[in-house]
Formats: sequence, C-alpha cells, structure tokens
Amino acid sequence: MTTIVGMRGFLASSIGVTCAAALALPLTLPTASHAAAPPAQESLPGTTQSLPLASLTTTRAAGSLQEQGLHRRDVRPFSLVGVVWDNPDAQLHGHVQVRTRTTGTTTWSAWQDVETHNDDAPDPDTDEHTAGTVRGSTAPLWVGDSDGVEVRVQAEPADETRATGHSAGQTTEPAAEPLPKGLRLELVDPGEEPPAQGPQSDTARGATLTAESAAASAVNADLAPLGANVIPALSKKETEDDLIAARGGEAEVKAGAPQARPYVGPRPRIITRKGWGADEKLRERKLGYTKTVKAAFVHHSASGNNYRCSQAPSVIRSIYRYHVKSSGWRDIGYNFLVDKCGNIYEGRAGGVAKPVMGAHTLGFNTNSMGVAVLGTFGSSNPPAAAVNAIARLTAWKLGLFGANPRGTTYLKSGGGNLYRKGKNVRLKVISGHRDGFATECPGRRLYKKLGTARSSSAHLQGR
Repeated sequence: MTTIVGMRGFLASSIGVTCAAALALPLTLPTASHAAAPPAQESLPGTTQSLPLASLTTTRAAGSLQEQGLHRRDVRPFSLVGVVWDNPDAQLHGHVQVRTRTTGTTTWSAWQDVETHNDDAPDPDTDEHTAGTVRGSTAPLWVGDSDGVEVRVQAEPADETRATGHSAGQTTEPAAEPLPKGLRLELVDPGEEPPAQGPQSDTARGATLTAESAAASAVNADLAPLGANVIPALSKKETEDDLIAARGGEAEVKAGAPQARPYVGPRPRIITRKGWGADEKLRERKLGYTKTVKAAFVHHSASGNNYRCSQAPSVIRSIYRYHVKSSGWRDIGYNFLVDKCGNIYEGRAGGVAKPVMGAHTLGFNTNSMGVAVLGTFGSSNPPAAAVNAIARLTAWKLGLFGANPRGTTYLKSGGGNLYRKGKNVRLKVISGHRDGFATECPGRRLYKKLGTARSSSAHLQGR
C-alpha cells in the first residue's frame, strides 16, 4: 500500500509540474483573431468521409435476408474503413464485408471481413459513455491507400423462422436479426506522415508547439524534453533509481541492510503522440485518470496485418480519428499500441507513466491499462517482436505500481456481457481482452502467447 500511495503522490504532483513546464517554453499560441475563427476542416491532418448505407435486396434459396450497403463508387482517398450506427448499446448481429480499389488503379480487392463486435469501449455510466456522442461501431480495417469502395452489411438469421407466402400455400424462411439504425460507412484518411523516426529525430529541438500539443507533451516532461518524438529507453538500474526517487527515497539502506530494489523492468523506448503525428485538436482536452494500474489487458486492433512498420503511425492516426470522430470517444481508446516490429507507441493522452483512464475493455477500464497490437491474430501468429514488446512494456508500467506480471488481482466490473456490474472479478495481471468480456479479442493466436509474455515480463522485473 505504501508503494501505491507514494506513486499516487508523485503522479499527482508531476502533472502540475509538467504543465507548468509547458507554460515556460515557447509555444505557437493562437492569436485573438485565430481564436475567433477556428481553422477549416481541410487544414487539419486527415479527413473522415461518412456515407449512409442504403437497403440492398439479396434473394437466396432460403429466402431474403435484411441487407444494407453501398454499390461500387468513387470516393476521396482513404486508408481505413469501419461501420458505425446510432445506438452504442445496440449490437450488429451479422456480417460486414468491404472491397476497395487501390488509388490511381482499376484494381479492386477481394471481399474482406470487418470484425463486427468492437468491444473496446468506454465503461457504462462514465462521463465518456453517457456524453451523447458515443456510437456503436465495428472494428476498423486498414485497407491502404484507396479511392473506391463497396460495402455490404447482412443481418444473420435469428434462431426462429417466420412464415411467408400466399393464401395458396405457406413457406418458411429464416427470420433476420434487425440491423442497428443509422448505419454509416466511415472512410478515414490518416493525413500526412509525421517526420521519420530515427536517432536524429527523436526530439524535435527548436520546434514550436501548439497549446494542445504542449499539453499532451507536458505530462511526459519528467521523462523526455517537451516536444520529444520519443521517450528514450533506460537501463534497469536507471529505471529503479528513478522509481526509488519518485517514492521519496523509501528504499534507502536501513540498519545496515542491503538496499531494496523495486521490481520494475527497464523503461522501453516509447514513441510519443507527437512522434506518430496525433492531431491534438481532435481529442477532448480533459485528461482522465484512475487511482492505480492493477492489470494490463492485451488486444489486437483487428485492423488487419497488411501494413508495413513504416506505416504504423498512419494506422494509429486512422484508429485515433475513427475512435474520436466516428465512434464519438474522447480520445483513442488504448493506452499503448505495439506494431509488428515491436515498436511501442503512446496511446491515450495523459502521460505514459500515469494511470490514464482508457476505453479499451468495456467494464474494466478502471485501474487497468490497455495494450493493442496492430493486426489481427485469430488465424495468424503474432510476431515475436510484438510479444516481446508487450513483455517489456508491462514489466515497466506494471512495475511502477507494484504489480506482478505472473500474479492475479481483483477488479470491479463496470458492467458488460461477461460479468455483472459491481462484481469483484479475479483476473490475471496480464489478461487478454476476452478475460473481461465475451469476445474473440485479442485473437486465438495472440491469446496463446500471453503466458510467454507474463514469464518474460516478470523476468524483466527481476522476479
């Protein structure tokens, strides 16, 4: 308990210190005239096209099923697709498929499945969930640079059948589950690439920052210079020394006993929001925190594996825009993201060392963190580099809050389809999304690798 209280004090005080640091450094602040006239949508990085779906008629041998979609059409360039609907509590019982045309060609892809059950979401009864902006949504799918699209959404048959026909005779056909109201296709363009990541570009020295970018960077100012593209890695000893200092030096030698070292892994290299090119004007300005971090939930983004690691910042910017503009969340849902090459990225704003409230595991966002591996791992094996990155990240972040990656903990459910609201649930400290919610996430193949991640993470902590 002493450890957690010490960290709470450090975290609370560091927020004020780092925000003060932001005010002391040069920023690009809007003038009075700029404040009166917000920039046009076209001036912001990235765009979102929202297209209402229309009814389609599909006749099958067994009868007609409810179907909506869009026939092939030309659109402005985009790279990520998803489908949203009005009621966030409504489920899409059916199948969503898209095919796209590569920009500047006549080549159309095959039909691709979009994962319909997107269970990464704000907890029920939280301000974020009840704000009136949240929508139901599928998982997003990365399709690459495209300028043509076709989509079909088909309701799945219900358990019961219904009678149909004329007075001369009756036939039966499967009854279809109703599709949610207000179905729309969302086409996301991630915008321009941020500066290339490398030894010479880890810190944007001399660069000016907007007020929004400075605020997002300031909460990490005790870890890296304001405006840094990357939070650098530390050795295990450096990480331990920093944590001891944050706890007020409580691990000093006492009565001649050897110095106690905390169980924490070396801090990994983390690409900041500025490093992946976050448009800080999209998100809600308010930063939300929980009390501690007792568990880490591992996810896959379900956005597909057809990306290069150099494209990962674009994929993340697209997911960010989809979560905020299309799904109506206050920020990207995940606390961290990992690409197939093992690079680690800062997710939701608030500070990588702090207990930031995410929107990643419906019912269990309090006192936890969400880590999403970019990709889909139901039938594909996750790269070893990504599993190793999960271990490195959790060894450090869980160690800051005294959590054992091999252990178990209790979290109180905020409500979901697996545990009722208010139930204290025993969970592994490193859990898969499916442990807290009935879902396929993080995919069967990645879920099987979590045991390896737990062992490696505990080893990195020195356990």
